[in-house]
Amino acid sequence: MMNCIAVDDEPLALKLLQDNISRVPYLNLVAACPDAFEAIRVLQEHKIDLIFIDIQMPGLSGLQFISTLQNKPLVIFITAYKQYALESYDLAVVDYLVKPVALERFIKACNRAKEMHEFRMLKQQNKNVPTNEFIFVNVDYSQVKLMFNDIIWIEGLRDYLKIHLKSTAKPLIVRASLKSIEPELPQNKFIRIHKSYILSLESITAIRKNSVFIKDLELPIGETYRAEIDKLIRNNS
Repeated sequence: MMNCIAVDDEPLALKLLQDNISRVPYLNLVAACPDAFEAIRVLQEHKIDLIFIDIQMPGLSGLQFISTLQNKPLVIFITAYKQYALESYDLAVVDYLVKPVALERFIKACNRAKEMHEFRMLKQQNKNVPTNEFIFVNVDYSQVKLMFNDIIWIEGLRDYLKIHLKSTAKPLIVRASLKSIEPELPQNKFIRIHKSYILSLESITAIRKNSVFIKDLELPIGETYRAEIDKLIRNNS
């Protein structure tokens, strides 16, 4: 499943884009944004794999927005203007679609994005094979060694993390975000279940429809992350 967002300042075009996305079974639409500024907010709160975006928008154009992103998701431009195609490919986008877009052409672009996403994920999995069993985190102006197998769960609190550990009853307060620490954690040991929570797989004691349990502690499953929970259950049943 690929998490995606749609960005277009024209309401009818945005509605059509949402409808097309709903027809592609491996796409999960996280948000439909009327401008690039709303898209920025969504990217800060969610892990997004693919962006569908118009070019001509007030305030910040699609080209300007994409050019500002670091570690950017895959991008498909959907626009009424042909003349920006060459400039868009300098940004290494997946595809450039000119409105009106036939559903067949839209799905072809999505399939290309899916192939690229799967290749990225394979590279990331190989990269995430840990050579160490720890990372260093910033705590009170010091770099503290944090063992992966000591982590129970991590809670995101805006610019801070509360890391709950086996070795101490008092959580570790770290100046960082979930988005920044998530790539540092080995994927075979941790799972994100919510925009605010990452859990050690070893610590999970039960899963219900809308919740994950760590003994008596109940944590909610965010809709964006439900597919990963379902995959975890399928792969271990």
